[in-house]
Amino acid sequence: MIAIVDYGVGNIRSVERALAHVGAEPKLTADPDELEQADGVVLPGVGAFAPALDKLSERGLGRRIVELAKKGKPLLGVCLGYQLLFDESEEHGHHKGLGLLLGKVVKVESSARLPVIGWCRLQQSADSMLWAGIEDRSYFYFVHSYTPSSSDSAIAWTEHSPAAAGARGNVMGTQFHPEKSGADGLRVYKNFVTYCS
Repeated sequence: MIAIVDYGVGNIRSVERALAHVGAEPKLTADPDELEQADGVVLPGVGAFAPALDKLSERGLGRRIVELAKKGKPLLGVCLGYQLLFDESEEHGHHKGLGLLLGKVVKVESSARLPVIGWCRLQQSADSMLWAGIEDRSYFYFVHSYTPSSSDSAIAWTEHSPAAAGARGNVMGTQFHPEKSGADGLRVYKNFVTYCS
C-alpha cells in the first residue's frame, strides 16, 4: 500500500489515480498508524508553504513523516510537498521546513512571468532510480513560483529550477507534477512504487 498524505492541501485525487494506473494500491490517509503500515508515502501539495506546513503540524503529520523517513520509509514529495521536505522557505517570510533535504526554497528569478506554468525540459544531473526508463531532457509539467535552490540532493534541473528533483537516500521529490506529465510522469510514479516493493 502506498499512503498519500491527506492534509487538505493538493490535488490528491489525480495523484491517487496515477498511482493506481501504475499498479499501486494507493490510500488517502491522515492516520499516522496507516502511514507507518504503508510500503511508501507520497506527500502531495499545492498552494503556499506556511499554511501547508501548519496543516501538517495541526495533525502531528509533519513530525510523523520525519520519524518514518528517518527510519527508512520511502517518501516522495510532489510540488509543494517536495518543497516542504527542505530546511526552510522564504515564501512570504521565513519558515522552517521538515529538514529532510538540505537547502532553501526561494522565489523563481529566471522567469519573466510567475507562476511558471507548463512543460519544461528536465536535465538529469545525477543517477536515480526515479529516472529508470526516462530519457534525459524529457518534458515534465510544472506550476510554481518558488523552487528549492541548488542543493546537494539535486538530481535534475530546469532553466527555472536548479533542484527540479531531489533525492537523499529514501527521501525524494519532484517540483514537477508527475500525475500531469504523461507517460514519463507515470513512469516516475512506477519507479517509486517499484522502489517501495
